[in-house]
Amino acid sequence: MQIFQVLLNIAPKKRGFHLITSDIIRSLPEISSIKTGICQVFIQHTSASLTINENADNTVRADFETFFNKSVPENDPDYLHDYEGSDDMPAHLKSSLLGSSVIIPVTNGRLNLGTWQGIYLCEHRDHGGSRRLVITAWGL
Repeated sequence: MQIFQVLLNIAPKKRGFHLITSDIIRSLPEISSIKTGICQVFIQHTSASLTINENADNTVRADFETFFNKSVPENDPDYLHDYEGSDDMPAHLKSSLLGSSVIIPVTNGRLNLGTWQGIYLCEHRDHGGSRRLVITAWGL
């Protein structure tokens, strides 16, 4: 069994859904030595999230942003947590809906994603800042 782990800092991104698959692959070249295994990507933040989805058409990312903004609107007077601005509580809710980690099989030294799949960093704040990911891969 081999286990590899790295911290990856992602530079601040604008609000929206950003493909980071290539950043993850570049950050952990040791994954090439794993024939069969698992890779977990975990984000250490509560106002951004991770998901796997369509990696080819930019309109999918725009539609994700539209859906989440309609589903979890800002400036809801019922939210109590508003210390960091009107986008903060909605960001926490969006993050909980999507989740803080993704798990991808590793096959013959590569992430075994589907043809049209990519890993998204989902930035839910207008000014979220840099984001830190813990990437762990293990296997034989």
